[in-house]
Amino acid sequence: MIDKQFKNLEEQIEILKYKGMTISDEDYAKKILLRENYFFLSGYRYPFMRSDKDKHFLDGVTFEEMYSLFLFDRAIRNVFFKYLLVIENNLKSIFSYQLSKKYGYKEKYYLRSKNFTNDKSKQKQVNDLIKKVKRQIRINGSKHTATAHYMSNYGYVPFWILVKVLSFGIVGELFSIMKYDDQINICKIYDIPLDEFSSYLPILSNYRNLCAHEDILYENRSQKKIKGTKFHELLGISKDEEGEYVKGTDDLFALLIIMKRMLSYDEFKDMCLELEKRIDNLEYNLHSIKIDKILERMGFPSNYMSLALSNIERRDVIDEGREN
Repeated sequence: MIDKQFKNLEEQIEILKYKGMTISDEDYAKKILLRENYFFLSGYRYPFMRSDKDKHFLDGVTFEEMYSLFLFDRAIRNVFFKYLLVIENNLKSIFSYQLSKKYGYKEKYYLRSKNFTNDKSKQKQVNDLIKKVKRQIRINGSKHTATAHYMSNYGYVPFWILVKVLSFGIVGELFSIMKYDDQINICKIYDIPLDEFSSYLPILSNYRNLCAHEDILYENRSQKKIKGTKFHELLGISKDEEGEYVKGTDDLFALLIIMKRMLSYDEFKDMCLELEKRIDNLEYNLHSIKIDKILERMGFPSNYMSLALSNIERRDVIDEGREN
């Protein structure tokens, strides 16, 4: 195995130039490479390459273009992250409300194993998750302001306080071990079938972590595909020979569809307007390729904004659930 050798800024510039990139201001390029890291920045080179086999850049590709795509990905990552946090907060609020109302507000009540599924194949998961949640209470009992307040003044942590310190992943796992009736009641608030809702949670959690750790977002593919929805049909997304939609199943547009179904109409519209602004800005900065090439890698159809204007979900049901 050949070791990867350290390359100084001058050598990094020469590599890019050797592959055909136009760098008109080398001092500027060096500053960006030092600040942003050559490895991470070069991860955005692929749309500008001649092909997967030919590792040279297309004619006329500039350093500024690749950096614009890098900044675009950071910008939309921030947009998605902001609204993923809204969804996370909504889920935690709804979960805690539904379960506290049914099982009580003290952990000795709401963390009883009998409150969760009686499926024997999931009993180990139930017990492990309860231990995991109790561990969070111990860890955050004195560190987190809200949990510390309840522990010191009341001797327990209500579920609606506890969820603030639980990760999105734990919340999703919690849903997977709930009793069927509890799952259905939560799904009704969102007006999403149980099987689809269950598949959405790990995807949302993975994207939330991806955004938090600044991984490449725009062309990310999820491990699992989502089912076709009325929105795929509404936007006229075509199907392949096997009858599956060619866009919006495992790409960034699939995440957008999930968020469409879980945010309020106004929240989602605001999100799409923010995304549109970032896409328009990137289009302005691209010269060697068209914006369509980036939208294709994102899974976005050209009429993606129609999703923002569609109001065919029962938003009144979702909003009612949040008010509680």
